[in-house]
Amino acid sequence: MTPIREGLIVSPADGVVQTIQKAVPPPELEMGEEPLTRIAVFMNVFNVHVNRCPADGKVIKSHYRPGAFLNASLDKASQDNERQALRLKLSGTKTGVKDKEIAFVQIAGLVARRIKCDVVEGQDLKAGERFGLIRFGSRVDVYLPDGVSPLVAVGQLALAGETVLADLTSKEKDRLGETR
Repeated sequence: MTPIREGLIVSPADGVVQTIQKAVPPPELEMGEEPLTRIAVFMNVFNVHVNRCPADGKVIKSHYRPGAFLNASLDKASQDNERQALRLKLSGTKTGVKDKEIAFVQIAGLVARRIKCDVVEGQDLKAGERFGLIRFGSRVDVYLPDGVSPLVAVGQLALAGETVLADLTSKEKDRLGETR
């Protein structure tokens, strides 16, 4: 069940949190050159490959880019592989949410090499709403606004539309890999 509290960013994919690191968003999203926190969720061939929107908002940029089909678990897959990138202007009025944007990027992998995205620029989406799918052995990257700390750890299982990746209204510090 998708949590509906304003400010939550949920996982767009079923899979494993593969990396949490600073990275520059894809240039086609026009979000600048400053690195943002990127959370990569890797889907193996046994995961459900339906992708869900990480937050409530309006799609302000959508861009498909053809590319290679490297193993999606490789870091360079973010730059080199076929991808569909989306930039979302968050809807909300709370401090920490208002006027914020996130980005999420479907990245095709080695096996089936197909991305399907069912949204267009200007479309309003709700957290947990289905927006597309990637065929087998792929990844979805989420770029958080500056200063937002992830609430997940590398190696953690994530469920699309359910697992909270971050809370824009929280003042919690990064988990830094801490698990309990």
